[in-house]
Amino acid sequence: MVTGGTGFVGSHILDKLVELQAASKPNLNIYATRRYHLSRRDKVLHLPNSINWIDCDITDSVSVNKLVDAVRPDFCLHMASESFVSPSWNHPNRYMNVNYHGTVNILEAIKNFSPSCKILIPGSGEEYGEVKESLLPINTNTPLLPVNPYAVTKIAQDLIGYVYFRSYGLNVIRLRTFNHEGPRREHYFGISSFCYQIALMEIGLQDLVLKVGHLGDRRNFTHVRDIVNAYMLSLEKASPGELYLVGSQSVENIALFSEVTDRLIEMSALKGKIEVRQVPEFTRPTQVPFLLADTGKFENLTGWRPTFNLNEILEETLEYWRERVRLTPWL
Repeated sequence: MVTGGTGFVGSHILDKLVELQAASKPNLNIYATRRYHLSRRDKVLHLPNSINWIDCDITDSVSVNKLVDAVRPDFCLHMASESFVSPSWNHPNRYMNVNYHGTVNILEAIKNFSPSCKILIPGSGEEYGEVKESLLPINTNTPLLPVNPYAVTKIAQDLIGYVYFRSYGLNVIRLRTFNHEGPRREHYFGISSFCYQIALMEIGLQDLVLKVGHLGDRRNFTHVRDIVNAYMLSLEKASPGELYLVGSQSVENIALFSEVTDRLIEMSALKGKIEVRQVPEFTRPTQVPFLLADTGKFENLTGWRPTFNLNEILEETLEYWRERVRLTPWL
């Protein structure tokens, strides 16, 4: 069962499950949630009819109970969330309702109807907030110093998962996942926003000004398909209740956002012509300068290694947005 199946990561998980179903697990039953009137389905139109879609609002306990009672899942990948950081300052209650209360609803329903289910709850590197450079790389013992409401809700989500593990013995798999990018992420997020704007420029629908926020933060970037592979391995090999950090440690995948914009402009048909301009509406009230993690614990346990480098991530994302704006430039 995949919550948030129509979203960025959820849709890629469904791709992986369909691939497994076709290759080696013909009896695999795949269930995914969507909101009956709110979920955009452009990311999942290519999926076969083998996906069993169920309408569910995770903030509604009645809806969640009906879902879990009907499915009785062996595995749950809980991807439904509010994940875009910037609006969380203006909608902190919304973020807590979805990320925390929605997760409580899922955990309660699994406790009541499918207590042997393994449930993956992915957290975020944003939970660490303002980490001093002297304390890098981040590890599972690094203090949590969140600087945005989104990060607070992800901490709450993670810790309530741990509570249900300790209190009720639920098989909660706890990960904190660092920046993952690729096709299908919406254009509100950094790299996708840059690619979307460049794609519009290339067909003459935006002036040659790339609007950005603060570009001085450094990240280790991982392709979403590599992250999905990590999630699959975590269900197989991770110990319930234990915390693992997931993300690329490769030097090739570590970059400032200013380096990312430079690379994308070089990949475009307009290199040398695009001006980069920081604008207030894309600049957050607080910054998280370093999110670089030591993911050795997870890699040593599972054998997982990222396979895509940063240039490949950027090229795929830019191509995705070129095709998407060709079809729907009014987004």
